[in-house]
Amino acid sequence: MAKQAFSRLGRWCSRMFAVECDPSSDPVYFALTKTPQTRQCSERQAFEKIFRKAKSFSLHVCTEDKIQRAKFYEDIKNNTIPGVSRGCSVFDVFSFHPDVKNSALRGFLVRGVADIQETGLFDELVRNPGLNVCTYVLEEDTEHWWQHLWSKAEDGRMVVVEKYCLVPAEKPEHHPSTLNIINSDVFYKFGDACKVLRECTKFIPESKELLELVDQGLPLKREGRFPVIVIEGLDATGKTTLTRSLTDTLNATLLQSPPQCLSPWRPRFDSEPALLRRAFYALGNYITAGQIDRASAHAPVIVDRYWHSTAAYGIATAVSGRVDNLPGPGSEVYRWPVDLLQPDLVLLLTVSPEERIRRLRFRGAEKTREEAELEANDRFRSKVEQAYKRIEDPACVVVDASPPPDQVLQQVLLLIKNKCHL
Repeated sequence: MAKQAFSRLGRWCSRMFAVECDPSSDPVYFALTKTPQTRQCSERQAFEKIFRKAKSFSLHVCTEDKIQRAKFYEDIKNNTIPGVSRGCSVFDVFSFHPDVKNSALRGFLVRGVADIQETGLFDELVRNPGLNVCTYVLEEDTEHWWQHLWSKAEDGRMVVVEKYCLVPAEKPEHHPSTLNIINSDVFYKFGDACKVLRECTKFIPESKELLELVDQGLPLKREGRFPVIVIEGLDATGKTTLTRSLTDTLNATLLQSPPQCLSPWRPRFDSEPALLRRAFYALGNYITAGQIDRASAHAPVIVDRYWHSTAAYGIATAVSGRVDNLPGPGSEVYRWPVDLLQPDLVLLLTVSPEERIRRLRFRGAEKTREEAELEANDRFRSKVEQAYKRIEDPACVVVDASPPPDQVLQQVLLLIKNKCHL
């Protein structure tokens, strides 16, 4: 009747946990033990920050199937947690093996919930084989906190199948939210992105249509002799103005990523969990690569966003908390995909946050979900900008886009002349 151990992810008691009580500081890390030691002052402070002697429980989505796990997590986040957390505090919690790739399980810890164990919802959650449901109990005599792992007994009752004492753990080298980035939040091979979309054709019929669009004979090396310049940057940094000016001045072909042919499917995939959204936009880059290959045979090519955007936003969204939690410079998450056609030059337009907001207000355009997040969350914006700057081979050349458009154009034309000999 006990919860099954994970063949790949490892036993529950061997895992470490991180609770994000405050996104501006480090999570509280703890491990599990069967034999508690003398309680230390640091332990008391750490666990009081999480629990404050209030009734608490956690949910971890544990199914092995990556797509099911992504959809299940979104369902719990959007439907279950709002229904049980009124008047409570909700924290992101990770269960993981320190510094082990693809070992992180995301979940939620709800503090201050009253009598959740007396509700039918608790029984429903415990019965779900894709969830690990834990309650947290303070042992009054020793003041140790215990984690109770629940399951369904043979007679149908909900019972505690394991008890573990919480003990503080050292901060690992890598934040747990960075462990699953590769092939979940950012894709580095065409086949890996295709695999995700093939596996979801049963519940997203549009996936089959999308896959039929993709040219299987992807160009690995560009045959065209004309240079390819990518313009990157946050919204309202002047990308549209610059790309049009460059196109006219250089008599170039203007492309964009994601390509226009994906527009009919974007609303559908934008409503899906991050795993499916990222696979969708990854394929968009490969479609754009085919367009680049064909167009660069006849003229210079200007591309409005490309892989840098897909990766920067994917990494920044995946990594919770502070900018310091991002993988460090040189990490493999910043490497260019091995089978994606490379541009000759990538320019990253930057302006101050104040100037960007001023331009957005003047423009008055409807905000995308990511743009609304950028405007409301300085931490997220900083993570996107740092991720942009850490991508390698090719790295971005940063361009100050604060001056008037004609000055920015002349600055960029000089860069293109020096870098691309055009």
